[in-house]
Amino acid sequence: MKGYLSAKETAEKWGISVRWVNQYIREGRIPGCEKLGNLWAVPEDAIKPEKQPTGPKPRKRTLSPWDGDND
Repeated sequence: MKGYLSAKETAEKWGISVRWVNQYIREGRIPGCEKLGNLWAVPEDAIKPEKQPTGPKPRKRTLSPWDGDND
């Protein structure tokens, strides 16, 4: 399809995995994508989205019977 790249071609162009391209598409972070059967077509002029910072999520601290004054 003229004007579009496959997810694989986009991944090669951006230097990332196809899995990342598919993730960006699912999240709606690449505007103008079209689904053709079971494949995605990404506009040739699409700009690679910035990765959102990920890291460990803060853990909720739960009180145990040994914390604090429980007498």
